[in-house]
Amino acid sequence: ADLANSIGYPVVMKMTSKTTSHKTDVGGVIVNIKSEEELRSQYQGLISRLKEKGLLEGLEGVIVQEMVKGSREMVCGIATDPQYGPMMMFGLGGVFVEVMKDKIFWISYSNTLFLTFYGTIWSMLVSILGAYALSKKRLLFRKQLNFLLVFTMWFTAGLVPTYKNYTASLEIFNKLGIVDPKWLIVIAMGVGAYNIILIRNAFEAVPKEIEEAAIVDGANEFQILTNVYIPMSKASIATVALFYGVSRWNGYFWAKQFAGNENKPLQVYIQQTLTQINEDINNGDYTIDLSRPHPDSLMYAMILCSIVPILLIYPYIQKYFARGVNLGGVKE
Repeated sequence: ADLANSIGYPVVMKMTSKTTSHKTDVGGVIVNIKSEEELRSQYQGLISRLKEKGLLEGLEGVIVQEMVKGSREMVCGIATDPQYGPMMMFGLGGVFVEVMKDKIFWISYSNTLFLTFYGTIWSMLVSILGAYALSKKRLLFRKQLNFLLVFTMWFTAGLVPTYKNYTASLEIFNKLGIVDPKWLIVIAMGVGAYNIILIRNAFEAVPKEIEEAAIVDGANEFQILTNVYIPMSKASIATVALFYGVSRWNGYFWAKQFAGNENKPLQVYIQQTLTQINEDINNGDYTIDLSRPHPDSLMYAMILCSIVPILLIYPYIQKYFARGVNLGGVKE
């Protein structure tokens, strides 16, 4: 109390213990203490909590420091490495350190990046080519093909036929020497009918005079597509790319069925980890390890890390979003 009075309130009180790594999880860090009476009350409460959890013997003391507002707690340390000499560690610390040390989490993260990157490219390639063909009035059986495309939005094959189709595709991939199941998820789950329709309608809105001028200049179909239609439909293409990217990033069910443990994406790993923790708690097999963060904190940290790429990419694409949906979804 004398130390706190000399520092001046508000202060922070933190327990010191070699047996408890994460003090916050056991209520060992109390912030914004504004008076001596509150300091004494919080100290008694800390002793009571540690006694209930059986951690009182590991308590070495408490640290009282000035509370600095508007700042962020950091962790730092220094050690001497036999090879590199003095080494300094500096970072945020806390539960994110546990996530950073989880190798399986980052392997799953890399699998998700793989599926999202290559899956989006493949889906866009097929969608653009399909939309370009369906936008041509000279295409034979154009109306029937467009009807079949829309028909798949009304009626799906069902879970079992879809599973059998993917299983047959996996066998074909294995015969071709493609043993990585991630490529099955990339290629077999290629496109969505709704996205093809958006791009098709955007292509149909391109003035025909521009295409005719390109034909007069000697452009072939591929050149017309890449130099005329795609540049004039950037908004719709960017919007559909966002749809595919988010869908691939959040892909869970079929990835769980075919990816396997070594190739499972991030969403499957997070769901399996959460399910395992809940099962252990319900069965009474879960033991609280006070040297590790609370499982809820760990799950929230994983979820936060999993949405970082989408949060970084979305602001650059959102300007195309509303305009792309309007251009591709409304036909005059």
